[in-house]
Amino acid sequence: MKQYRVKPASRLSLKAHDPDDTGDYKKNDQGKAAAKAETEKHIARLRRLQERLYANNSRALLIVLQGMDTSGKDSTIKQVMSGVNPQGCKIVAFKTPSTEELARDFLWRVHREVPPRGFIGIFNRSHYEDVLITRVHGWVSKTVVKRRYDRIREFENMLTENGTAILKFFLHISKGEQKKRLEERIHDPEKRWKWNSGDLEERERWADYMQAFEDVLSATSTEEAPWYIVPSNRKWYRNLVVADRIADALEAMKLKTPPPPSGVDFSKLKIV
Repeated sequence: MKQYRVKPASRLSLKAHDPDDTGDYKKNDQGKAAAKAETEKHIARLRRLQERLYANNSRALLIVLQGMDTSGKDSTIKQVMSGVNPQGCKIVAFKTPSTEELARDFLWRVHREVPPRGFIGIFNRSHYEDVLITRVHGWVSKTVVKRRYDRIREFENMLTENGTAILKFFLHISKGEQKKRLEERIHDPEKRWKWNSGDLEERERWADYMQAFEDVLSATSTEEAPWYIVPSNRKWYRNLVVADRIADALEAMKLKTPPPPSGVDFSKLKIV
């Protein structure tokens, strides 16, 4: 899965990354079943490691999910995080900034939502909206965008220095796959509640968004806070990649189960 990691300061083209890639798994029912079975193993690891993270209360994990509309941010959270304890997980979806938030710097509302120690935090969209949609719509200049790259790197570096591990996933789908998923929202009554006419307006800017994402991934993937380009046309493979990377990140913390309270002889304790 490390092949999907973006090297720091590298120039990349999303056209060189196949959103339909499924790694070593065949694009058939057999491959899908095998990938799902492997994903369940990682979810089980995640469940065990999250409890250790919560018990230690010394580290935190921040997961950033970005991608075009219909790329599967909500679905990824629902599937991959299905085994975690909700009490130790904080999910934030960043919408249009409020008047209060617009009156402050662009990172203010984000910093407030960073997970505390012992927690896993998930950003469904994030501070990267301020160098993506703002750029594509021309709301800020290219000079401002580049300055914000610097501020983002500094911000994330500060978080990692204070014990927060960061994983950033770009859920990469093709334009054709997005068309298919948007059409499902039209024809499936169970999915019509997801319909947003604004998605069509953003789709018209597809090429601009791809360029913006390429620049963002190149400028802000670091050793401490890496980006992963996750092939997401096949939902089952997307889930496998994300689950694998999250479980490995928690494993890399090398957290042990905390010792019991001192001064207690558990061999003599009796519950009556």
